[in-house]
Amino acid sequence: MKPINSKEEYQQYVDQKTPNSPILKNCFNAFWVGGLICAIGQIIFEICKTRGIEETISYSIVSIILIFISAFLTALNLFNKIGKFAGAGSLVPITGFANSIVSPAMEYKSEGYVLGVGAKMFTVAGPVLVYGISSSIIIGIIYLIFNTQSITLI
Repeated sequence: MKPINSKEEYQQYVDQKTPNSPILKNCFNAFWVGGLICAIGQIIFEICKTRGIEETISYSIVSIILIFISAFLTALNLFNKIGKFAGAGSLVPITGFANSIVSPAMEYKSEGYVLGVGAKMFTVAGPVLVYGISSSIIIGIIYLIFNTQSITLI
């Protein structure tokens, strides 16, 4: 093997060694698995509605059940297999967020409940929560400043 002397030669070497990913197949798998997760959520919602549960409570029940299923499948190490097959199709819905909380907790459970599970539970989802909440507060303040017509003083 001859030595690599430039960026172009290195890029050619990398292109030779890395397999091409089947983009169309991956997109199709993500689409149908994500759709299946949403369809399961819709079925749960319809069951709640036929039992006479209010619509807003039904939405909460759907979220709770999907989060539980995702956490349970993560604990059984099945969600990772689904994630490898479906990619973003399994990670984008609420199930992916539940997986991002449970996975680190399961990984560090041997270190104890406080220093393992408690400390590592939000290693993946923590930054998402922090930046999401922070940006929503900043946008809310900006909206409040520039939309003074909606403010009514008592």
